[in-house]
Amino acid sequence: MALTETRDTEIRGRRCGDVAPAGPPDRGPTRGRPLRRLFGRERDRGQTAIEFLGVTPLIILLAVALWQCTLIGYTFSLAGNAADKAAHQGAIAPGVRGQACRDAAEKNLPKAWRKSMKRTTCRSSGGMYKAEVKLQVPVLLPGVLNWPFRVEGNAAFPVEADR
Repeated sequence: MALTETRDTEIRGRRCGDVAPAGPPDRGPTRGRPLRRLFGRERDRGQTAIEFLGVTPLIILLAVALWQCTLIGYTFSLAGNAADKAAHQGAIAPGVRGQACRDAAEKNLPKAWRKSMKRTTCRSSGGMYKAEVKLQVPVLLPGVLNWPFRVEGNAAFPVEADR
């Protein structure tokens, strides 16, 4: 079968074995426009733009929700890391361990989360030095507004003997 022939009668609308034209028919500058208008093709212009504008708020809402979930996860990560650093510093510090613990927790936090941290709990129990850091999760922009609930990070480290 040559490239210009077809046997698909549904698409081409021809009998089996008829030769299909090589290209689209030449309709001239105005031929076919009344039929397009009659069948509604002229009315569909701009439909994609209207549908995109309708979906855009949903896309933006999804992006905001994903950003907020990222901030929640990042706050959990920061709380755990600050508690780990605080417990380690408290366990190895000579003398006043509590102050070293709290200073290490604050030092390892970004400024926006440092302002929302209320109090770090540091204590020694059973040969382990434990630290608990509580942070508030920011709403969309860190440092502007925080959620009312707190994220908690806990860590423990074996106490080093004083020398």
